[in-house]
Amino acid sequence: MAVKGLGQPDQKYDGSKLRVGIIHARWNKEVINALVDGAIKRLQSLGVTDDNIVLESVPGSFELPYGVERFVQKQKEKNEPLDAVIPIGVLIKGSTMHFEYISDSTTHAIMALSSKLGIPVIFGLLTCLTEEQALARAGIDEGKTMHNHGEDWGAAAVEMAIKFN
Repeated sequence: MAVKGLGQPDQKYDGSKLRVGIIHARWNKEVINALVDGAIKRLQSLGVTDDNIVLESVPGSFELPYGVERFVQKQKEKNEPLDAVIPIGVLIKGSTMHFEYISDSTTHAIMALSSKLGIPVIFGLLTCLTEEQALARAGIDEGKTMHNHGEDWGAAAVEMAIKFN
């Protein structure tokens, strides 16, 4: 069972004036789609309008850091800057060291982007040992009540953008 994330918010957040980007990998499509849907649902529930939720994709999780940087820069160049961005990816351990290398390097690169870009970059990378763990964290249940972590990432994006931008 996936553990719920953020808990109770410390105040009521109104995201109606925010512009939030979601950039997602295309690997593990079923899990990714559920996480993106969860993030969008939460953003909308916090007042972010559909017009201010900007979607983009990249091939895989390893491409997320570069994709995030260019995505944010391109939005600025179009004079439509983002207030926060949520990179969403899923890595599932296989039988080689590939998982460890990609997880570690992608995590560090995403973490460094908030300081570099000057906006909140929410950590939306699932690193799971099994496909079942990924499905559970995406809220895809098989008769069980699961929790979609995309919802937490949407809430975190609104809170961080309001508090620190």
